[in-house]
Amino acid sequence: MPTVSIVGAGVIGTGWAIRFATAGWQVRVYDLSDATQDRLLESLKRARPFCQALFGKAPEEVAVEFCDGLDDVLDGSDWVQESLPEALELKKDMLAEVERRVGRDTPICSSTSGFKPSVLAESLSSGERLFVCHPFNPVYLLPLVEVVPHPTVDQKRTERVMEVLRSLSMRPLWVRKEIDGHIADRLLEAVWREALWLVHDDIATTEEIDDAIKYGFGLRWAQMGLFETYRLGGGDAGMRHFLQQFGPALQWPWTKLTDVPELDEALIDKIADQSDAQAKGTSVREMEKTRDRNLVAILNALKKAAQ
Repeated sequence: MPTVSIVGAGVIGTGWAIRFATAGWQVRVYDLSDATQDRLLESLKRARPFCQALFGKAPEEVAVEFCDGLDDVLDGSDWVQESLPEALELKKDMLAEVERRVGRDTPICSSTSGFKPSVLAESLSSGERLFVCHPFNPVYLLPLVEVVPHPTVDQKRTERVMEVLRSLSMRPLWVRKEIDGHIADRLLEAVWREALWLVHDDIATTEEIDDAIKYGFGLRWAQMGLFETYRLGGGDAGMRHFLQQFGPALQWPWTKLTDVPELDEALIDKIADQSDAQAKGTSVREMEKTRDRNLVAILNALKKAAQ
């Protein structure tokens, strides 16, 4: 049974632990917080019915071992997944500690959503086995993981990492050029900026913006993405016709992609208050359960359609 070392067990690290445990790996977890163990076991218990519904199997508590230090969590590790908070120096220091403790064949992977591996490797003796493996929440259900190898990583090692991720029922996306924010978060950032302006300028509330996504283009994106959706928008003539018809709109001042409103206290209060009203008293745990139930239904429907 292969062993994975989870270093940092917040929301993302916990999701990785559940994903690996579901796939039959022995999971070792290290986190500085004393509350990690109870929180992870609670999350694992909550995720079990959804993993069972999607994968036909569920993670067991006995597959997860909690460690008191780096030496214990990294001993004999086949894969390291660092999921510390998005603080560059914190991550660099931890990755350097990891490098000194694991074998030369063990991939060292970071869940960072924005940092490039060449920057993370500045504290390492070599970047030849360093990867960004950036997943999406909830990691135990969503298949996408962006794989960004350090420029010195050879292709065979990258292919092996991709194979492991596929064995976890994930969909690895090989990002062949380093870029801040990788691919998916750069797209999300554009939508996030526009959403902030719409709230800031009192054009829409948080609920109205979410409705625009949930009941409009979000439903199309869940099965086709952006370019396939727009291809259909061009009718029988396809993408070329769509670009010729709607291309001129790119010159119109519809977006503020290079600008962002200041997140001052007034805007933070406005967004937080609207979000609270939107939730209508529903707890985060209840919302997560609804999210996971819907995700399983959508993912199973997409799997069936692809057969």
